[in-house]
Parts: sequence; C-alpha cells; structure tokens
Amino acid sequence: MRTLGSPLFALLMQAAAGTAPESTSTGIVSLIARSTPISIAILIILGFLSVWSWGIFLYKWWTFRRAASQSAQFLEVFRRSNKFSEVQAVCRSLGDSPLVGLFQTGYAELTAQLRQASPDTANGPNPRPAAGRPTLKSLPAVDRALLRASAVEVNKLESRISFLATVASMGPFIGLFGTVWGIMSAFEQIGVTGSTSLQAVGTPIAEALVATAAGLAAAIPAVLFYNYLSQRVKLFASEMDDFSMEFLNISERNFT
Repeated sequence: MRTLGSPLFALLMQAAAGTAPESTSTGIVSLIARSTPISIAILIILGFLSVWSWGIFLYKWWTFRRAASQSAQFLEVFRRSNKFSEVQAVCRSLGDSPLVGLFQTGYAELTAQLRQASPDTANGPNPRPAAGRPTLKSLPAVDRALLRASAVEVNKLESRISFLATVASMGPFIGLFGTVWGIMSAFEQIGVTGSTSLQAVGTPIAEALVATAAGLAAAIPAVLFYNYLSQRVKLFASEMDDFSMEFLNISERNFT
C-alpha cells in the first residue's frame, strides 16, 4: 500500500497544483513525428489500408441494405403476380436486388423454350396459361441458367470483400516489419552511444512499437468487416437458392 500510495499521492498533488501528465495522444503524435522515414512510410501505408477498408465496408453495407430492401419488394411482387410478364415489368426499378438478375435469366430461358415450342407466344410465359399451352423442352436447362445467374450475382456481392481479408492478414505483418526496423535502429543507437540505459533506448523502442499498434488497428476492423459481409453474402446466396427452387416449381407445375 505504501509503494502504491506514493505515486498516487504524487499524481493527486500534481492535479491539485494544476499540472497533469502528458496526454497519450500528444505522446503518440510526438513519437510519430520523431519516427524514421521508413517507419513513417509504413504508417502511411497502414493508414491508407485502414481508410480503404472502412470505405469498402460502408459502401458494401449500404449496397447490401439496399439489396435486401429491394429483394423483399421483389418477392412480394413475384408471389402476388399471376404472370411472369408482370414481374418483368418491375425488374428495372428493383435492379439492386440479386433476385432480379436471377429471375431475368430464368425468364429469358423460359421464354426462349416456349417460343420454340409455340411461335405465336409473344407476351412471355404465363404461370396460369389456358389449355393447350406449350411445354418446356428442358427443365434442367432452366435450372442450369438459374445456377449460372446465381454464380454471377454472388460474384457481384463478393466483389472487394477479399481486400478486407488481405488487410486483415497483412496489416499485423506490415506493422511488425516497422517494429523490427525500429528496434534495429534502437540497437544501432546503443552501439554508437554505448549507453544501455532505459532513458536512452526507451524512446526508440516506443517509436518502433507504434507500427505494430497501427498494424493491429488496421487489421482488427478488417477482420470484423470481412466476417460480417461474408455472412451477409451467405444469406443472399441462401435466399437465391430458395428463389431458384420456387421458380423451378412454378415452371414445372405450369409448363411441363
């Protein structure tokens, strides 16, 4: 208690006298200002990677939110409509939904097959046609078209997300490189001055450790962003699989 009480008493006396120890932010800024050019270059690279990661996350978050909203609207129209042509009419206003691309590909394949079977079919397929309707030549072909469209939409959703994984894996190593370089400089200074006191080597080592902290500061958010966005992509992919099965069920029920 006596050992802990002396520093605490000293801090209280400083506060009562109106003085305070140097703030952490000022200390970090001063350490960065005294860093070597290589350390500053590494910090600039890490800062650029961090800003880019945040930009990708915000953009993808906004894109996914818009896609989810439009997908809900599209499903409501799709399940309420009696004709695929009615659904096709609203696709242009809901283009951010991955389900729209899926539907348009399946609709195009369906229309192409029905036109081959019946050249008079001009208005597109109808889920509830009259008797004597044309039939599909190949339902598996529609399934393959939907699978291909699903892969395209997933690739669109996953664009730029892999960069977050790159930052998450590279950030700590880039920071560690800056720390190792700074410690090498600190030991070189020890060899020149011949002084091994903590006062002589403490500041260079502290400057070196700033790079590791910057690397972690860039990598940790990138890991969180990557996991979150990857989970959202999986949810979209599952939703597209469900829609594909629903589309195939309607096609099989009405056109085979």
